[in-house]
Amino acid sequence: MKIATWNVNSIRSRLEQVIAWLQVSDVDVLCLQETKVVDTDFPRTDFENIGYHVYIYGQKSYNGVAIFSRQPMEDVSMGFVPVLGTEVGDLDEQKRLIVGTLNGVRIVNVYVPNGSEVGSDKYLYKLSWLKLLREYLKRVIDNNNQLCICGDFNIALEDRDIHNPKAFKNQIMASDLERQALRAVLELGLGDAFRKFTEETGHFSWWDYRSGGFARNRGWRIDHLYLTPTLYEQSVSCTIDTAPRKLVKPSDHTPVIVEI
Repeated sequence: MKIATWNVNSIRSRLEQVIAWLQVSDVDVLCLQETKVVDTDFPRTDFENIGYHVYIYGQKSYNGVAIFSRQPMEDVSMGFVPVLGTEVGDLDEQKRLIVGTLNGVRIVNVYVPNGSEVGSDKYLYKLSWLKLLREYLKRVIDNNNQLCICGDFNIALEDRDIHNPKAFKNQIMASDLERQALRAVLELGLGDAFRKFTEETGHFSWWDYRSGGFARNRGWRIDHLYLTPTLYEQSVSCTIDTAPRKLVKPSDHTPVIVEI
């Protein structure tokens, strides 16, 4: 099974690019973030016509997640509420989480809030969202120990995940509290698929549009695929495909793919 994650930064703006990539990548599952479209306006038919089942959880102009799957998925749900109920509060107002099961593997697709700047209200919201994500995943894992959680986490977990870590020390996406919150999630028994195969720095999944970020490889690794122990052991590769980032008017992110 090949599972990919990609923040497309508007599915309608990147429609042709995503279709072209699917046709050459041959992934079984593609998890998208930041689709930026309500469900009724999602270009569902374009993907069904190339053989994918489409599951969407959208929002106008912001956020939004989707899963494309070669085979029908089971037990698809959206948001925290189906698992956590009233504990969620207002943390499900933004469309940031969609889940489905394929061949016994529970795939959780997330778009973690950016947080804007350290100490801001949006930063506190991000930390609260990550805390709730940990509780959500704990309950999911209790029911299915074959779990892949992937998406745009908006966090570089380690300094080697940033092109110039000293310049961004304790800044947004690299602050101590964000990293601690993500490590708390991983302590549930999740392993970083990419780091199983690649130890060195210089491999990134997001590059700022400004200042020639991609051309200079001034990037961040903030798009992750995390696996529970059995799947982690069964993973045979995890790669970052930079080809879509080289296109005209690309997303600022590029796909990351794990093969299990």
